[in-house]
Amino acid sequence: MYGVEIACVRCDAVLTRPIERVALPVRAHQTCWHDLLPPLMESGTYAVDPEPFGPPWRSWSEIGARAAAERGVFAPVHRLSLAAPGAVVVAPGDTRGTVLIPERCDGYCMGLDGRDGPNLACARCGSAVATRIDDCSLWQTVWFVPDAVRLVPGSDADVCSAAAEPGADWGALAREYRAAPPVEPCGGWDGRWAAAVGAALARLLAVSEGEPVSLPDGILTDTFGRALDALLPSGPAARRLVPAGPGLPAAVGESDIALVPRHPRTGEVWQPSDPAAAVVPLEADVWLHVAFPRQQLPVPATGGLPDGVYRDDPLPLRPMRLFAPDRQVFLRTLARLPAVREPWLRAVYDLVQDAPFGQPF
Repeated sequence: MYGVEIACVRCDAVLTRPIERVALPVRAHQTCWHDLLPPLMESGTYAVDPEPFGPPWRSWSEIGARAAAERGVFAPVHRLSLAAPGAVVVAPGDTRGTVLIPERCDGYCMGLDGRDGPNLACARCGSAVATRIDDCSLWQTVWFVPDAVRLVPGSDADVCSAAAEPGADWGALAREYRAAPPVEPCGGWDGRWAAAVGAALARLLAVSEGEPVSLPDGILTDTFGRALDALLPSGPAARRLVPAGPGLPAAVGESDIALVPRHPRTGEVWQPSDPAAAVVPLEADVWLHVAFPRQQLPVPATGGLPDGVYRDDPLPLRPMRLFAPDRQVFLRTLARLPAVREPWLRAVYDLVQDAPFGQPF
């Protein structure tokens, strides 16, 4: 545990409990209609957004394609933030010693959406230090302003330098992290899956080079199938998408595209033994379900049940509707891939951007 705390740069007041750094989830900027979402971050963790976050915002026409490309965005977006990069995000319950700034507490529906910039101040000195977001459709977060805070050693944890921290422990992935079931108890597809597949779909299109890709039967066909049918040409597939990673057979064919985990702590992407193999990263909690599905049988595997007796535990949940990748996450990811400058992929980007309710989104 590499515990740090966040402190105000002006008065040194501690503003969080001890927290440990993990990778920023791909769903960090996802919106989910009018659902009330839980905290983005697990309690006791934080992540850093490498891109600018929050106001001031500028439109694509104001920034221009060249300046946007220098910022790592290669296709037109509605707007870009001109704030400082490196905002630190934590779960709201992990904050300490902050107070709301009443005049900056606007929101759309049921909470705060951060439209007015930092809305939390240091309780000791009054400096604006963070933005709390908890409105409907948004993950509950507190984003600390990079220039207003600093990381300090935790009061009850030893701190090591970042260079000394170990890399991804792939062997412990299945033991330490839980798989995310694809379907929620209400029958809707889990929003984490929509975001994870949206991000992976953008990268899959980029490595496909515009050629058809085949999928194995099961959950990958259910989640990626309609999108590939809609966005790639039809015809015989020369390549196939296959799960690969720790605990799975090592062989990845020359024509295969490996669907591999992105480590939830370090953000590292698992690499096959062949460095030339094409890989598509997937969030680890979703990948774990794909790689190691848990089948729940309606009857015991052996022995059977007496006549007239049925299982009293729930059967596997079934979705109420077809799966739709998260369109915003898909576009956000694709806009940041240099491959989107290829004419065929830019045409896909423009098609999805101009048809917000088109298939498969």
